Amino acid sequence: MPLYLTEDQTMLRDTARAFMAAEGSIATQLRHWRDIGCKDGFGHALWKQFAELGFTGILIPEAQGGLGLGHVEAGIVLEEIGRNLTPSPFLVTAVAAVEALKGTPHADRWYPGILAGETVAALAVDEAPKHRPERIAMTAERAGNGFRLSGNKQFVVQGASADVVVVAARAEEGVTLFAVEKGAAGLDVEGVRLADGSIGARMRFDGVVDADAVIGEVGGGEAVLARVLGAGRAGAAAELVGLGTQAMGMTVDYLKQRKQFGRLIGEFQALQHRAAHLYAELEIARAATLKAQQLLDEASPEAEAMVSVAKAKAGAASRLAVQEGVQMHGGIGMTDEYDIGLYMKRDRVLAELFGDGAYHADKVARMRGY
Repeated sequence: MPLYLTEDQTMLRDTARAFMAAEGSIATQLRHWRDIGCKDGFGHALWKQFAELGFTGILIPEAQGGLGLGHVEAGIVLEEIGRNLTPSPFLVTAVAAVEALKGTPHADRWYPGILAGETVAALAVDEAPKHRPERIAMTAERAGNGFRLSGNKQFVVQGASADVVVVAARAEEGVTLFAVEKGAAGLDVEGVRLADGSIGARMRFDGVVDADAVIGEVGGGEAVLARVLGAGRAGAAAELVGLGTQAMGMTVDYLKQRKQFGRLIGEFQALQHRAAHLYAELEIARAATLKAQQLLDEASPEAEAMVSVAKAKAGAASRLAVQEGVQMHGGIGMTDEYDIGLYMKRDRVLAELFGDGAYHADKVARMRGY
C-alpha cells in the first residue's frame, strides 16, 4: 500500500488535530492536571469528548457499536495526542485493551463503557524495570472454580484509575490473560507519578478470580498478548512521531526568532544542517510507523517485525528531536516555563513503554536469524 493517507484518513487527522489543539493543549490539560496533583493524571471530561468524536471506538467492530476502523486510524489520533502531549487513556484503553478483549465475552462487558468514555482500562505485563514479556513470572494457580493470581506488576500505565486491568500471568498450561476488575479481592494498587507527570501504578496480586475472568483460552495468552503488544507498540510509535514532529517545529520556530551575534541563529548553516537531518529522520520514522500500521490491519505475517522497526525508529527520531530541541533552546530549554522540556520527559516514558529501541532491535535481529 502507498505510504500516504486516504481522503477519509486525512479528514480524521484534521479533526483530531483541531480537537487536540483546542481541547487537549499542554496549558489546559497536562500542566493543569499535573499542577493540581490529580490522582488520575488526566481529565475524565476530555475522555468523554474523545468518545463523542468516536475516537474511543476506532478499533471496536461496528457490530458492537464502534467504527470498525484500523490501526492506521488509531495512529492518526495518537500522533495528534503526541503533538500536544494530551494526557488520556487512549493508548492503553482504546487500543491495547480493546485488542485484548476483542472476540471474547469480555468485549460485551467493557466495550460500551469504553465507547461512552466512561471506562478506563490498563495492561499489566511488565514485572521488572525493563519490558520483557517473555519472562512473565506472575503465577495463576487453579483454586476451586477460579485461579489464584500471585505476583507483582509495575509500570502499569493508567493502572491507578483503571476500571479493569488486563493481566498476563503464567498458568500450568502457559501464559494466560485475565480481566481483573477494580477492587478485586487481593489486588493492591499503588499509584506512581511517572517522569512526564502521568500516573502509572505498581500492582500486587494475591487473590482468587473467577474462571470467567480468563480472556480467551487458558494457556493461550501468548498469541493474544503478541497481538495486544503489537497494537500498543505501533500506537506508541505514532505518538512518538507526533511528539518529535512538534518538538522539531517548536525548535525551528525558536531558531527563526532568537538572535545571537546580531543574526538569527537559524541563519547559521550548522544549525540548518541539524534541522534538516532531524526532519529526514522523523519522516523515515513516520513512514515506518504507517507501514507497520498497514501491515497490522492486513494481519500480515511481516507485521510483528515491522512494528519493532517502527517502535525503535520512532523512539530514536523522537529522542533526537527532544535532545536537539533542548540544546538549541539553550538554558531556557531546561526550565519548566518552556514546553520543550515536557516533550523530553514524555519521550523518555514512551520510549520505555512496550520496549525500548534496544529491545526491538534485538527482537528484529533474532527474527531474522542473527
